[in-house]
Amino acid sequence: MERCQGQPLSAVASPARELRQTVFMAAIARFTTTEASSDCLEQIRTLFFTAFDETFSDRDWEHALGGWHVVVNDGGVVIAHAAVVPRVLEVAGRPFRTGYVEGVATDPARQREGLGSEAMGEVSQLLRSEFEMGALSTSVHGFYERLGWRRWCGPTYARYGSELVRTEEEDGGVMALPFGPSKDIDPTASISCQSRLGDDW
Repeated sequence: MERCQGQPLSAVASPARELRQTVFMAAIARFTTTEASSDCLEQIRTLFFTAFDETFSDRDWEHALGGWHVVVNDGGVVIAHAAVVPRVLEVAGRPFRTGYVEGVATDPARQREGLGSEAMGEVSQLLRSEFEMGALSTSVHGFYERLGWRRWCGPTYARYGSELVRTEEEDGGVMALPFGPSKDIDPTASISCQSRLGDDW
């Protein structure tokens, strides 16, 4: 069985790479969706079903694809994951190249070992190297606030072509990680994302 670990997972020019060994002796690897083997992606999807009590939909899965994956694996078995997909968010009409975080999950049997924090630490490095801002939507604010993320206090919208549609149900759930070009953004300003199938945020 081909495993998700820090070595090439498919024959691509930019192979997945092992980033470091953590104190709990599990390896962290970063790779793109196109670099991942079908077995690796299946492991990640199985983790989602386990972590989210099988409430993770096909649309949720699609939202986690097309960008980067950060996985924590133990013996080649995925025990934690976070995805970063490229999106353009607009703050008060100003566009930012945003790394949008999806699919953050840890095997329930391995929770409270710091695995999710390790994955998100690598996500933070990825965001700062590839994007102008990080963003996500969550109901678990405390976990991300401890890692430097900020709650977005302004109104949220989805862009349907040139039309802005309010997404009141997302107000208070969006969080941002500003840095570089976005470091001085106003978290009380309006923020919008491009609409998509399933949850816009």
